[in-house]
Parts: sequence; structure tokens; C-alpha cells
Amino acid sequence: MLEITFLGTGTSQGIPVVGSNHPVCKSIDQKDKRLRSSILIKWKSYNFLIDCGPDFRYQMLRSNCNKLDGVFITHEHSDHVAGIDDLRPFYFNHGDIDIYAHNRVLSNLKNRYNYIFNNDINYPGVPVINPIEIDNNIFNVKGLNITPICVKHNKLQVFGFRLEDFAYITDMKSISDSELSKLYNLNVLVLNCLRLEAHHSHLNLREALDLVKKISPKICYFTHISHHLGFHKEVESNLPENIFLAYDQLTIKVS
Repeated sequence: MLEITFLGTGTSQGIPVVGSNHPVCKSIDQKDKRLRSSILIKWKSYNFLIDCGPDFRYQMLRSNCNKLDGVFITHEHSDHVAGIDDLRPFYFNHGDIDIYAHNRVLSNLKNRYNYIFNNDINYPGVPVINPIEIDNNIFNVKGLNITPICVKHNKLQVFGFRLEDFAYITDMKSISDSELSKLYNLNVLVLNCLRLEAHHSHLNLREALDLVKKISPKICYFTHISHHLGFHKEVESNLPENIFLAYDQLTIKVS
């Protein structure tokens, strides 16, 4: 049994967007207020995180999570990694933090957080982070098999992840047939769905709906949502009966 908490379901700017007068940004519906996209996965006694963005500290506080057993990174864009420094309390309380990512992403993090990863600097107070390279093959963490799903974010390679009968994919524009085959027979799929209009590096609503139809999971939740998709209540009311908009702090269980 997996327990999934949506820590954030917004796009790179979050909702509301700073300085925006868009109606969705002015909404008083809590489901229209979205932090940057990330999920917390609870399995047995373990907690796993997918992506560690700029809202990470607040997301951990409001989810009451105080232990992490692994962090899986989809790609190196700021809305997915800008919270790395805030892993410090988890290190102070529980020891080294394992981060699993593509070699390109790990190289980016080592440059970006040089003071953390460069032992020669010996800067006090930083977390000890163990960078663990993953490729497009199944890997195992704490006894749980995790299948990477390789997708394209425009031309950038991004990893989605399948854990048992649950899969999480964000920042995707396209996927090959061979990778798509890894997503069949899912109980729950989480998929990015940015807005109504076409976008060069994200699925829009029509593309996301077409892909869900092709994969045919039992249930799908859309995430990485921008204010241009529309009001949560209105959009969801027009979706097929097995497709929903995720929202911040939603928790689901996947058997």
C-alpha cells in the first residue's frame, strides 16, 4: 500500500502568480492555490519524496513530515530542486540524505550547490547528501522497486517514476512507445497538464486527455497546473469520471 500526498500541484510560478490579476490567481477556493509540484510517498515505515522545489520547507511543515528515506529528482529545473538546502533538518535529525537522479542532474546539483557537495570547502552546517546515479533501469530502495519512465520536456530528458501500480510523470511533452509500455496496468497515474493552449514543453489538456486514454489507468490525477487551465471546480466538472485535478494536500492510497 502506497500513501501519496500531493505537496504541491502548481507550475513553476505557483498559483497565485506574484503580481497577477488573473481570476484564478484571485480565487478564494483553496484548491486553486498551488505550490510547486512535488509528492510525498509513504510505504511501510518509509517516506520518499519526488522533487524538492522552492516550497519544500513549507510543504514539509504543513504535511508534518519529519523523516525522509530517499529523494527522487525528475530533472534539474528550479521548481523541482531549489529546496535542496532545506534538507538540512532531515540530515541533522536522521543522518545522510540519499538523492536519486540522472547523472546530468547530479552534475547540475553539484555545481549549483557546490558548498554542499564539494568536500574541500568543508562548510559547516550543510547536509550530507549521497548522490546516487540512476539510469533508465529499475532500481530498488528499501525493498521497493522503482521503474524510471524516460520522457521529453521539449528536448530535455526527464524521469517519471513507477512504484508498484502507481506512476508519477511531470514536465512531459512527449514519450516514446517503449516508455509508454511501462505505464500499462496502473491503478493510479499522475500526469502533468499545464493549460488549455498548446505549450512547447508541457502537455495541454487535450494532449493529457489523449494520453490518459492511451494508457488507460483506473484513475488519473492531473498536476503541474497553471492558472491558465482555469478554476479547479469548473475544469474538474468537465473531465471524464475517472480523471481528476490533484490539489495541494490531497492524500490518496494506492493498493
